[in-house]
Amino acid sequence: MHLAARNLERIVMPQAVISTEAHDSYDPFYFSPLFAIEDKHFWFRSRNNDIVTLVKPVIAKLNADYKILEIGCGTGNVLKELEKVCKPGSLFGMDLFSEGLAFARQRVSCPLVQGDLHRPPFAANFDVIGLFDVIEHLPDDIQVLQDLRAMLKPAGALLLTVPAHPSLWSYFDTASRHFRRYTLKELEAKLIESGYEVEYLSQYMAILFPAVWLGRRLSGLLSRLRKHPDPAKQTRKLMETELRIIPGLNKLLFLALSWEKFLLKRHLRLPIGTSLIVVARTRKLVNWTPEN
Repeated sequence: MHLAARNLERIVMPQAVISTEAHDSYDPFYFSPLFAIEDKHFWFRSRNNDIVTLVKPVIAKLNADYKILEIGCGTGNVLKELEKVCKPGSLFGMDLFSEGLAFARQRVSCPLVQGDLHRPPFAANFDVIGLFDVIEHLPDDIQVLQDLRAMLKPAGALLLTVPAHPSLWSYFDTASRHFRRYTLKELEAKLIESGYEVEYLSQYMAILFPAVWLGRRLSGLLSRLRKHPDPAKQTRKLMETELRIIPGLNKLLFLALSWEKFLLKRHLRLPIGTSLIVVARTRKLVNWTPEN
């Protein structure tokens, strides 16, 4: 039996595993179409490569009994890659939605927990926590970062990916139920305010920026010119079109993005990109009281 599975009862509090809080952070409708394309789609494959590139040196410095948690693991697309490299430590996946976890179970063997990060169901702290395109779905990201800090061990590592540039906001963000897209300065400031030291922060998905910028504007213009009687149905159709795999182009874009991992491995900052990726560490907060 996997080490994490043997330790599950000790680490997870049974009474807190299932969160009953319902909110609109994500539309479960998209779990099925995502599960169908993630293993082949260039964007998800490239993101996985970049995440693993940054995770490896973090876990290489940890003791063999380290614990790593992915929050918002969804269909398990990132988790399956973490499961390959996060040995001999214990890996856990957590998501608010049982629909996503049902798909994740088809991909991974590590323990999966349904829960809410604001009411974490864990009785132990983690060496590493990852949230990959998650915090933009939540209204109070400062509170999220502070809650995550409480779940990490001293000097524990937080790995994040988030969508970048408010100028790229479009129907895609609305359909994805995003609250925001981030700038480098905004994300860094919020991490520092929440008690982290930023070890590495960069844009990535660089070559996609021109096409995404132009595509978002054209789709917005067409949407205004051709008003659809059912906006929600129109948005879902646009999302399905954007996630469609075009074999030749898909392979070309994956190869073109593969070079980014070599820059990320050296902690070099990319000058542009449609997303941000960060490694941050918890730091000791000093209670300061002004003199009278």
